[in-house]
Amino acid sequence: MNLQGKRVVIIGGSSGIGLATAKAAVSAGAKVIIAGRSVQKLKQAQVEIGGDVEISSLDLLHEDAVKMFFAAVGIIDYLVIPGSSVKTGAFRELETSDAQKSMDSKFWGAYLAAKYAQIHDQGSIVLFSGTLSHRPSPGYAVISAINAAVEALGRALALELAPVRVNVVSPGVVATPVYEGMSQEQREAFFQNTASKLPVKRIGIPEDIAATVLYLMNNGFTTGTVIGVDGGGLLI
Repeated sequence: MNLQGKRVVIIGGSSGIGLATAKAAVSAGAKVIIAGRSVQKLKQAQVEIGGDVEISSLDLLHEDAVKMFFAAVGIIDYLVIPGSSVKTGAFRELETSDAQKSMDSKFWGAYLAAKYAQIHDQGSIVLFSGTLSHRPSPGYAVISAINAAVEALGRALALELAPVRVNVVSPGVVATPVYEGMSQEQREAFFQNTASKLPVKRIGIPEDIAATVLYLMNNGFTTGTVIGVDGGGLLI
């Protein structure tokens, strides 16, 4: 994967999938900007990544801030948006405000970033959904709907923003900080139980998803797709 001299913006690049993607992009020669809400986490990630990486504080929930950020950044080659903050819960019990905030973060945040980013004609945008869009589960109605909306947005933008390519990555269960709300015992049990059911017999790691993102950056003939990286989760 050769990204020598390419400019990459990763929103949510301080941990998990975003951090792994930033590391992979820098290793491939890219100039990377990681953005997020926590300056402290961004600084820690910058040290961990090393190489040609800049940091910028950004909250996708504020349109003016998003617009100003991309105006300052200028033309880039690739935009990757793995970061979001969502809440789950039983449909009738989850507070409507929490559902709306989840939509604001994962859908409208990506929407605004794609709207204001200035992408080179040969560049691309990578959005993130999740397997719940195709295989919903009780307690995850809101996330299932948001993921489906992101996928629809990605397909539509592949046409509207052409020749800029737009694709969506749909991860399965991946060992990221999103599960830190569980106790270590609960988390390990969940991971083991999930892995035992998957054809690959393991859960995902951030590097699995990062490899897919770099593929989408490099493959100039792929657009409007939703790529599942789930260890075969949709087959079971």
